[in-house]
Amino acid sequence: MKIEEVRQHVTTPLTAPAFAPVVPRFTDREYLNIVYRTDADALRAVVPEPLQVEEPLVRFEVMKMGDVSGYGPYTESGQAIEVSFDGERGEYLHAMYLDNFPATASGREVSAYPKTAGSPKLYVDNGVLVGTLDYGTLRVATATMGYKHHALDVREAERQITVPTFMLKTIPGYDGAPRVQELVRTEITDVVVKEAYTAPARLQLFQHVLAPLADLPVLEVVSASHIRTDLTLAPVKPVFDYLKGVRS
Repeated sequence: MKIEEVRQHVTTPLTAPAFAPVVPRFTDREYLNIVYRTDADALRAVVPEPLQVEEPLVRFEVMKMGDVSGYGPYTESGQAIEVSFDGERGEYLHAMYLDNFPATASGREVSAYPKTAGSPKLYVDNGVLVGTLDYGTLRVATATMGYKHHALDVREAERQITVPTFMLKTIPGYDGAPRVQELVRTEITDVVVKEAYTAPARLQLFQHVLAPLADLPVLEVVSASHIRTDLTLAPVKPVFDYLKGVRS
């Protein structure tokens, strides 16, 4: 394979890429979102500067992907922390667990999503929308929400899922030190909200050393939403370089 041909690839193995070089379109992505209040000191211990924590709010999410170009259906779960950067309010993606390797590899390599392996599920059980997350054989999160109790305004639903998203991108060099270390920003675009609901909800987090969601304890459930939508993820853009100590 010639040098020019190698340069056209963005992942390995060269002859069997870990993921397809496409911009994925998400069709029928179904969200269970539970926003909860947590311990402010615990949040500040995990949110990297220059992001700022103004309110100690975390959004636990389970997302069931109905269909995704390049990846197919899969399910994902994680935590997003309410933050601000240079006066702009958004969310810092703290942790994401999913059951699809191509989506995991692409999210980490092409973008900066903090993705790792997990076993999340989203389903309806006896009038309740249930979201669970297992790490290996152990349960680390269980969320329950009344199923389609009250319609949620479509504009509010869109606002909830289109806030700017911040992530930390770290790529080590061969000496073990960071070769790239950036704070990046992205957002959701081309949104079509198909359904949106709100209802009472509960969230339980269980201690696990390799999936430490419970380090951000649930003190109070603030709100919950159930949203079905089509969307596209915008490319990431660097906004702060940690190695140079400057904004991009």
